[in-house]
Amino acid sequence: MAENSNIEWTDHTFNPWEGCQKVGPGCDHCYAEARNTRFGGGVAINWGPGAPRRRTSPANWRKPIQWNAQHEAFFAEHGRRQRVFCASLADVFDNAVDPSWRADLFDMIERTPNLDWLLLTKRIGNVMAMVSETAQYQFDLDRLERPRLHENIWLGATIVNQEEADRDIPKLLAVPAAKRFLSMEPLLGPVDLERPMPGPDLDQGGGASICQPWMIQGGIDWVIVGGESGASARPMHPDWARDIRDQCEAAGVAYLFKQWGEWAPGENCGGPLTRTERVADFWNGEWEFSTMTPGAAVGMHCDDEPVLYRCGKKVAGRHLDGRTYDGYPEVK
Repeated sequence: MAENSNIEWTDHTFNPWEGCQKVGPGCDHCYAEARNTRFGGGVAINWGPGAPRRRTSPANWRKPIQWNAQHEAFFAEHGRRQRVFCASLADVFDNAVDPSWRADLFDMIERTPNLDWLLLTKRIGNVMAMVSETAQYQFDLDRLERPRLHENIWLGATIVNQEEADRDIPKLLAVPAAKRFLSMEPLLGPVDLERPMPGPDLDQGGGASICQPWMIQGGIDWVIVGGESGASARPMHPDWARDIRDQCEAAGVAYLFKQWGEWAPGENCGGPLTRTERVADFWNGEWEFSTMTPGAAVGMHCDDEPVLYRCGKKVAGRHLDGRTYDGYPEVK
């Protein structure tokens, strides 16, 4: 599925720079920070408040130009445009990034009109201000007057729980974008996307009003769901993934189930692990939602509380209820 990326929902991954800092519970076990630590000799030199961001090499910056030049061959083979995820080791809308770097990135996006750029951020509230800031660096008077993203940008927000959904989805929907998507990974609790968006009812004049539209109906084109991987991974309840799948199907929104992560139901691990298997492999273990401490269990209980097994990301796979879900938004 991925030409130059191990991420299931993209063809290429491009990192214009590396580095970030934690801004929410989904960041607790950041794989990019762990990678930065590994290559930094045990210190995450590009992570945290005040840490410098590292711009990648000129050779790396030339890659999207090469991909763009290959668009006809790719389309002939796959029947669609190439998708580029930017940035898996950083955040495009990070306050600590040099604004001139972001201007260079948007120049690149404009120079590669045959690529669909997937910009996923945990800082969705920064987007429009930084688009205007970038237009100033580029002396783009049209975008200064009418701030907007380029037509080949799909804008995504990371949502891991209901609090983030209520706070950030309205911000995402307020940004004009060719496509808007949610990355709900790691999914850390149940999320209702069918609830009305926060805010007052819409004034229809003459004293009439209607309720705010459901968040999922406000302009979400795609939802990606996945569990957490890595040494300290938190389990994802199967019903959380199922419920979001059902909400997407009801609303006609594309749904992609990316992975279980480290923990999965027994049927995804080849059946429940025996005690001997668990003892023999320290990665294996069990998780029962009913045994969580009261504080940790808040908002995480469902009627059906299955035992989940730590069988590892590769074994757990990405089947939900016996099948894969590879939904993508329609592109005209």
